[in-house]
Amino acid sequence: MKVLKFGGTSVGSTENMRAVMELITDGEQKVVVLSAMSGTTNSLVEISNYLYKKNKDSARMVINQLEEKYIKVVANLFEKAESKIEGIKVVKESFTAIRSFTSGDFKEIGEKTILAQGELISTALFVILMKENGHKAVYLPALDFMRIDADKAADLYYTKEAIPGVIEKAGEADYYITQGFICRNANDEIDNLQRGGSDYTATLIGAAIESEEVQIWTDIDGFHNNDPRFVEKTRKIEQLSFDEAAELAYFGAKILHPLTVLPAKLQNIPVRLKNTMNPSDSGTLIASNSSESGIKAVAAKDGITAIKIRSYRMLMAYGFMKSIFEIFEFFKTPIDMVSTSEVAVSLTIDDTRNLEDIKRELQEYGEVEIDTDQSIVCIVGDLIAEEKGFAAKIFNALEGIPIRMISYGGSRHNISILVPTSLKKQTLQALNDNLLNV
Repeated sequence: MKVLKFGGTSVGSTENMRAVMELITDGEQKVVVLSAMSGTTNSLVEISNYLYKKNKDSARMVINQLEEKYIKVVANLFEKAESKIEGIKVVKESFTAIRSFTSGDFKEIGEKTILAQGELISTALFVILMKENGHKAVYLPALDFMRIDADKAADLYYTKEAIPGVIEKAGEADYYITQGFICRNANDEIDNLQRGGSDYTATLIGAAIESEEVQIWTDIDGFHNNDPRFVEKTRKIEQLSFDEAAELAYFGAKILHPLTVLPAKLQNIPVRLKNTMNPSDSGTLIASNSSESGIKAVAAKDGITAIKIRSYRMLMAYGFMKSIFEIFEFFKTPIDMVSTSEVAVSLTIDDTRNLEDIKRELQEYGEVEIDTDQSIVCIVGDLIAEEKGFAAKIFNALEGIPIRMISYGGSRHNISILVPTSLKKQTLQALNDNLLNV
């Protein structure tokens, strides 16, 4: 059984929802994972932000506007009167839940419950649409089988154990419709897998049911070898290994949630990226093996802060690095890149919430320099360490561009460089011209 995931753009209008219905109804049994309609989650975040600020009038205004939008969706999506009545009931129930948080104090559990409503509405309406058109579809509540643990990591074991019973309870069907993004936490409260988490939901389900393939449907044909928003003459990549795709997703390729690849890799389940607007295109296949060696693609991750700690106490000393890294561990701040010398260590982070506290702790060990507004540019492929010439090609391509840090050798699939964000576009274009289009 395949698992197909459709993002917010794919279900972003009544026309698109009907197109998705036509696309999936080929008679083959499958699980279909849906995001909220495009724009909905942003509105729900806006509502939550107003409630945190105790600006309840503004929150109610956005709630009313969003509800009116969905009432129009129901009017346009369904043809039969009974379907329209059922659709309005779905919308009213969700917005009653949202409005319940406009009185009293607003807490994080309220925010998580509000953010879940987009997926709950889109999936419920889609099931009604499928049934109205004679398709054997059932609703599969993600909150009954998707869970994260106390460290906010997805609990694949729980999903694997729970989902057969949830499917059995839902009943025999051709199409099982469920939500991406939303889940429950270790306290059994409504929670989520963070923005973009619907991709992750799909591969977690795929791993849990040992699916033959997971398909991620978006509005582009697959992974491109560079970022088409900044670079001219990019092209689609036909096939990537799990490791290559994971590197690209983590280092800025927006088409895929960074954690998506892991469950599929563990179960060796192929993942295919497809375009809802161009379903005949083969897309990009992500599997255990890469289609070819060499440099495949480039991606960039913004919002990076570089930290350098310089200290002569590092000389001939053991335990120094451990002490440095324990500071980041204490403040739960992941590190992306690391570079060391005899008297200095440089590293990068993208979470600066505790930056001032981290800086204060680091100053106990030496002089601290901080550079903000940096970007990590990641060059990905099957870069075998024994193969000569890859590094030279990259640095020749970047002649004239100041490089702040380099990470090479930690992975056979990735060479990362740090440049000022102001030079990101120039860096991507130089790599495109000199490495990818030669």
